[in-house]
Amino acid sequence: MGARPFKVLGIQQIAIGGESKEKLSKFWVEIMGLTKVSDYISEKENVNEDILSMGNGPYKVEIDLMQPIDPNKSPKVHDPKLNHIGLWIDDLAKAVEWLGSQGVRFTPGGIRKGASGFDVCFIHPKGNEEFPLSSEGVLVELVQAPADVIKALG
Repeated sequence: MGARPFKVLGIQQIAIGGESKEKLSKFWVEIMGLTKVSDYISEKENVNEDILSMGNGPYKVEIDLMQPIDPNKSPKVHDPKLNHIGLWIDDLAKAVEWLGSQGVRFTPGGIRKGASGFDVCFIHPKGNEEFPLSSEGVLVELVQAPADVIKALG
């Protein structure tokens, strides 16, 4: 398998989907007390998203509340409800290269800017013939950690 040339540093985000951001916000903002820091809308990704945060500095974790723009289109960001988890990675490019060489399947799109401005890439929840390894039913977002996160969590 060879030495892993990257390190998973911690949880960057948890993305929760629902038919209504208002209902999700009622719980996460009003009841639990998280702070809304921004929003993100993407027709291509079929998502209208509120980005919340808890914690501070490099220890901050996002909670992304996602509602589909069109519930009949894919991707269906509200199904399953726990849409994906995001992991801080110390070297995203090396991680993607190494994981691909091990047979890990990624979603289309490669490394790109995510909703919070960090470079991201997604591991597919299901393997296929060419890339048989996957995250076994859970969409996983790999997120390039900025220097302060690498320093704090590395």
